Parts: sequence; structure tokens; C-alpha cells
Amino acid sequence: MDLDLDLSAKKHFESVYIGRQPIYDASLNVFAYELLFRSGEVNEANFIDGDHATTEVILNTFTEIGLTKIIGKHLAFINLTRSFLLGIYPLPECQEQVVLEILEDIEIDEQIIAAVKKLSKQGYTIALDDFFYHKKLEPLIELAQIIKIDLLALTREELVEHVKILRKYDVKLLAEKVETQEEFEFCQKLQFDYYQGYFFCKPKIISGVRPPANKMAAMRVLSKLHDTSINAKEVEELILQDITMSIRLLRYINSSMYHVNRKVESVAHAITLLGLSTVKSVATLVVLSKMEDKPQELIITSLVRAKMSEYLAQRMEPELKDMAFTTGLFSIIDAVMDKPMEEVLAQLPLYEEIIECLIHGKGKLSKILSSVIAYERNDLEALKHCEIASDDLRKAYLSAVSWTDDIIEDTEI
Repeated sequence: MDLDLDLSAKKHFESVYIGRQPIYDASLNVFAYELLFRSGEVNEANFIDGDHATTEVILNTFTEIGLTKIIGKHLAFINLTRSFLLGIYPLPECQEQVVLEILEDIEIDEQIIAAVKKLSKQGYTIALDDFFYHKKLEPLIELAQIIKIDLLALTREELVEHVKILRKYDVKLLAEKVETQEEFEFCQKLQFDYYQGYFFCKPKIISGVRPPANKMAAMRVLSKLHDTSINAKEVEELILQDITMSIRLLRYINSSMYHVNRKVESVAHAITLLGLSTVKSVATLVVLSKMEDKPQELIITSLVRAKMSEYLAQRMEPELKDMAFTTGLFSIIDAVMDKPMEEVLAQLPLYEEIIECLIHGKGKLSKILSSVIAYERNDLEALKHCEIASDDLRKAYLSAVSWTDDIIEDTEI
């Protein structure tokens, strides 16, 4: 690709979505993010042009936004087409942080094998996407460091057989499209190295088992925090009962997220300075972050949803801004508590509008949250019907991701 064509692609930036999906290690710590092409264009032709999609992802990530802002210190998985593998189009020279993902629909021939060998020698990590074993793929298996197996494409028996075959090679195995806790636990038994999917957003419901004490305590605190009749003094007393919550809340308030003129040294001062609604939101995220049996990415997802919902509400329904934040924050409370959403919300005195959204998917808040989740999951069909401009969605998502990353770094949540 010549320089003029590279630069002309910038005219598309305003309509490009940048997404990321986390990839976890065996301990459910974030290992990497797969960078996703997203477009607000109704014309689906853009979605099936692989070269265009990869070009937009690379240009937006490395020249428009910046890799660090999107993935921090983690690795970035980028899908490559045949043209990129063969060097027709340039790749970012960031070998230490980029994983090149070879798509399953690329025809494997001598040209491709030679190109992958060259990229491997240059220091890139190679991953094979949506892998289905075939003898002709063996040369690529020898060159790859990571092999991604799509759970939806294989039966349980085929999955076991694939793992058995691939254990003969020096590769790490990544289970993708892991959608349920049961699938995750099955892959754990097969000793997969990495996991990708939305399983962490769904609750593991075990009937007849009493919830852990820390979750019951958290529910009691959340219930009191979101009682619509609670006043500033009662919020202060509730927070002061938990020394850990008090410390972490003040650490957050004094972080770079809030440009306060002098150090905030008490909960009462924080309420006076920032308002009751803000302090209740901060206290809520502190409570949720104490769920030690859940991956941190679950909390990150809830924070990104909360802030993105708030940003969108500011444009669409300004009077719902605070409720939109709470709605996003509680959108995966069922997964945090491992209980059905209806059962969790029955214990929380939330506004009726929030309950209508989270349980029945109705109301103005539902339109906002639906747009956030559709963007997060790259639901192209849902995005086509979204009432929010693609540029507003992109800006809201990137701002929410940046805000969340700052919180995690500044407050050690």
C-alpha cells in the first residue's frame, strides 16, 4: 500500500469503531486483547472486505488513537488477511506487543508458509484463528505460538481430540467463544492456556447453595447505598463502617480522575465536594471490586458500561445521566453475585426505570444500555438499528475505556 492510500484512509476514521475483547490466562488475569474492526456503516460490504477492516484497525490503533490507550501493557491480537501476510500492505513494527492472527479462510500454500516464516523470524508472535486440524496445516502449527480453537465449531469429542493432537506441538491453546461457566470448566479440565468469550458476564447459579458471606454483606451494603430515601449523613456512616471502603473511596476521590484543589481527607468532605450521587457510585464500585472470586475484567466491563452509558445519556437524555451510570454498573450484577438478575434486583431498592431496563429491557435506559452492549460485543445487526451516531459511540467507548484504565491504575481496584 502506498503512502497516499494510507493517508487517505483517515477520512474513514470518524465512522470506524475500535473494540477490544479480553483474552484471559488460566488464572483469569487479562493476557491480551483482540482488536476488533467496527463500523457504523449500514452497508455490510465494509464488513466482508478483510483488507479494509485490517487497515482501519491498524491505522486507528497505531496512528489515530495509540496502542497504549487501547490495551495498556497487554498484547494485541490483530486479524490478518492474505494481503497483509504476503507484505502487500505494511504491518506495525511493534513485534513485542502484537500477535498476528492468521484467519481460517486463508488458503495455505507455499507462499503463505514462506511469509509466515519470515514474520516469525522478525519477532512476531503467530496465532492460528478458528483452528480445525488438517494435515496441510502442520507447517503453520510448527511456526505458531498460539492456536485458537472455536468451541462452537467442534463437538466435545472433536475438541478433546484436537487438544490431544496439538499437545504434541510446542504451542499454547486458546479456547475462544467460551460463553458459559460450564464450557469454561470443561476447557479447564483440558488444560487450555488461554480463554476468550463472554462467560464471565454470566452467573454460575448453583441451586441450594448459600451465597458466600462476602457477597451477602455486599448485597446489604448495596441495598442501603441505593435506598432512595438515604441522606448524606447515612451514606457517610455506612461507608465509615468499612475501613477498607473508606480508604479506597478516598484514594479514588484523590486520584487524577478528579481535579480537586486540595486533598480530600474525609467522607463528609467528599460528599460536600462531589455530591451524594458521585460518592454512592464510587462506593458501589468499591464494593463490587471486593468480589475476590471473580476476574478483574468483570469489574472493568461493568465500569466501561457504566461510564459509556453515562456519556451517551448526556447526549440523549441528560436527566438520566446518573441512572444510566448505575444501570451500566449493575448490568452484570447477576454474574458478580451468581444469582438471577431478578433475584438480585429484588434486594436492591433501585429506581423503577433501572429495574425496567435490566429485567425487561424497556424504557429510555434500555436504548442506551443496548447500544453500549451491542458496541461492546460487535453486534453488527443491532448496531445497524442504533439511534446513536457511530462517531458518538466510538468516542464514548474510547473515553470510557480510558476512564476505567485510569481508575484501575490510580486506585488499585
